[in-house]
Amino acid sequence: MANKEDHFKKVISHAKEYGYIFGSSEIYDGLSAVYDYAQNGVELKKNIREYWWRSMVYMHQNIVGIDAAILMHPTTWKASGHVDAFNDPLIDNKDSKKRYRADVLVEDYAEKLNQKAQKEITKAKKRFGDAFDEAQFVTTNPRVVKYLSQKEAALKRLAKSLENEDLADVKALIEELEIACPESGSRNWTDVKQFNLMFGTKLGASAESATDLYLRPETAQGIFVNFLNVQKTGRMKIPFGIAQTGKAFRNEIVARQFIFRMREFEQMEMQFFVRPGEEMKWYEYWKETRLKWHLSLGMGEENYRFHDHEKLAHYANAAADIEFNFPFGFKELEGIHSRTDFDLKAHEEYSGKKLQFFDPEMNESYVPYVVETSIGLDRMFLAIFSNSLKEETLEDGSSRVVLKIPSILAPVKAAVLPLVKKDGLPDIAKEIVDTLRWDFNVIYDEKDAVGRRYRRQDAAGTPFCITVDHQTLEDQTVTLRDRDSMEQVRIPIAEISTHLKDTISYQKWLS
Repeated sequence: MANKEDHFKKVISHAKEYGYIFGSSEIYDGLSAVYDYAQNGVELKKNIREYWWRSMVYMHQNIVGIDAAILMHPTTWKASGHVDAFNDPLIDNKDSKKRYRADVLVEDYAEKLNQKAQKEITKAKKRFGDAFDEAQFVTTNPRVVKYLSQKEAALKRLAKSLENEDLADVKALIEELEIACPESGSRNWTDVKQFNLMFGTKLGASAESATDLYLRPETAQGIFVNFLNVQKTGRMKIPFGIAQTGKAFRNEIVARQFIFRMREFEQMEMQFFVRPGEEMKWYEYWKETRLKWHLSLGMGEENYRFHDHEKLAHYANAAADIEFNFPFGFKELEGIHSRTDFDLKAHEEYSGKKLQFFDPEMNESYVPYVVETSIGLDRMFLAIFSNSLKEETLEDGSSRVVLKIPSILAPVKAAVLPLVKKDGLPDIAKEIVDTLRWDFNVIYDEKDAVGRRYRRQDAAGTPFCITVDHQTLEDQTVTLRDRDSMEQVRIPIAEISTHLKDTISYQKWLS
């Protein structure tokens, strides 16, 4: 596909055309940065969630799940630091009247420098072929050295200014780097100000007696306040984890990046409780384990990288992101954080209840340390969808659009197609659908020529097409066509289910 921007536009239009994602309340012109998952989107989303849940909960004897409420006692957010510290540094452009996150403007500028450096490296790779020494080139080529050192300097200074809450310096940095408004090209900026990102709401029937509440900005706190409930009722021993998936809400400034950053989004989080002093061992374990999970989907090792945080959140002693190569560059997909005992201690202090674990081996009670893995389900959806959308030129010179979603996650696993709408072929095809649908999401498709139906299923992401033809009447076999290779094999009707199970079993993908 031409360039990344064109590809991203195609991703967005394909997602709508093939029933994956619609703009929310579109008939009323929608809401910015709010989206609805359509008939195929809801299936893909459910399958990603299930793929995560199985690997996280079913594959670990010491991890269990919960589903905590979205509304929580307001003191929860005081204790967690969200009331006082959950802010974004925002800056307005005086000419376009657009508001931006100041840190994102600087990060995008740094990513552009990074891409310039990568371009030089790619050019040199082509020029020198096998003799190319990338490590040496990166440290000696003046252009690459310049781009990368400028990138590092900008990010270091940003991290330092934010840590010191020096918003004037963040503005000075934006001016020094000559960052312009993406919309108007103007450099006429206001001062940088902090804005709290939580959505407020009210609980209670009358305005006078209503309590001020917040929609949760993250799912983790529901796990922390239930730490002792789960530990006692599940007789859990440290180390153990609690996993949860669910909606969170942030009233943030949103760049036009489709479902990458939304105001209402879904998280998949796991908090792993460990002995104090053992958190770094587990932090490394979870970094490695989570990357393996991503790589199990076969989307290319080169599309992932770790990014260690310069600026740590107030609760962390180590933090890294797994970044993915989205159509707009490498961006955070998942965070792994060593949160120390900050959360449980804060909830102890504010609630007056002990949140400790009695460790029989050490014969003492302590507040456990926590290692968190947190991934955005919507971002994972975008990573898979954008990586899977391909335009291919075929041997005969024609082209096809194909959505190569990993088959374990594909919304529809197979489409059953009668070659023609007569001679009893539709009846056999419908019988096959009736048999398969106990185990798989399958559909029946009889409209248009079979070649056109293949193309339609390719574009929708369906891994297999099962064609019933006149030979089926004679020997009870069908043609099974593979979406990715387009190869067709003849198999007995009785073996279809086994074949699908072999190809899309969790064991095959996750192990």
